[in-house]
Amino acid sequence: MRTHLTISVCLVIFFTACGLLGGAEPNTAEPNAPADKPKADEVAVTVNGVAILESDVEAKIKPQFEQMTKRIGSQMPPAFIEQYKTQLKQQALDTMIVEQLLDEKVAADKIVVTEEDVIDQIKEMASQQQPPLSLADFKSLIAAYGQSFDEVKQRIRRGLSYQKLVEAQFVGKINVTEDDAKKYYSENKSKFETPEQVRASHILIKTDSADPNADPNQVKAKAKAKAEGLLKQIRDGADFATLAKANSDGPSAPKGGDLGFFSRGQMVPDFEKAAFELKVGQVSDIVQTQFGYHIIKAVDHKDAAVIPFEQAKDDILKTLTQNRQNELAEKFIESLKAQASIVYPAGKEPKTDK
Repeated sequence: MRTHLTISVCLVIFFTACGLLGGAEPNTAEPNAPADKPKADEVAVTVNGVAILESDVEAKIKPQFEQMTKRIGSQMPPAFIEQYKTQLKQQALDTMIVEQLLDEKVAADKIVVTEEDVIDQIKEMASQQQPPLSLADFKSLIAAYGQSFDEVKQRIRRGLSYQKLVEAQFVGKINVTEDDAKKYYSENKSKFETPEQVRASHILIKTDSADPNADPNQVKAKAKAKAEGLLKQIRDGADFATLAKANSDGPSAPKGGDLGFFSRGQMVPDFEKAAFELKVGQVSDIVQTQFGYHIIKAVDHKDAAVIPFEQAKDDILKTLTQNRQNELAEKFIESLKAQASIVYPAGKEPKTDK
């Protein structure tokens, strides 16, 4: 079984374990609530003589498993939920084996992560959230998940020690050249093609009604009359964005109706046809779709194009370098596993990939 643990994952596994990435929900359970333990606290696997217990694995998967069952558990058959839990346990156990091996190697190589390293990493991680967080915001978020800042710092310290360990394996082994980038560019031309795009704003007047007794024809007639009135105001010089904010039934209303850039195939056909036929700054007549009546304004336009190599080169070099780093990191992990004594109790051996 292959373990895909790259340099970036070394950090992410700890951030996600803290519930701080990926949109997880705050912890509403009692702090430090015990995990559901097996009847007997059995050994799941032994790594170089160190036992990883079944209860350790259960504790690791508990937040993710509870989050899933809370969201969709009642909609899924018990057999599916049990299968999902089995998969989570195997993934967690694989990760815990690698963590143990990395911990041993970090200690052997005497790798040190300073307090400053940890705080810098936390600040960087917090700044990348949407919206960006300050260090104080980050601490408040951690508290909302029922965790202590010191515990999270220890997890991040551990992840950074893994990163330093794995990065040491790259020295002198990565040599990505411009020729490599040119080869990648020529073999992946489609990745550098950008389709024709238009940026449009719209005002939507819906033709459905919350009143089940309403006459559909009257609702549609009223909606069309409203759309026609708004179009007349626009033709007379009224500000499109202002009218959209005040009148549009679409979710883009708070942004003045702005839909951003989109290419063909992303909108319903009648809307798309009208939007792509407009010149920049031009406003359409009323366009009817299954959503209602639209007034569309073309804000910007981009012709189909191919990104030239010189413009794409830096990103390609970064991609190829990251790919090489990932390959080396995976080989390093596999070498640690090959040299280790990993012993499963009888009957608990993992299924091998076919």
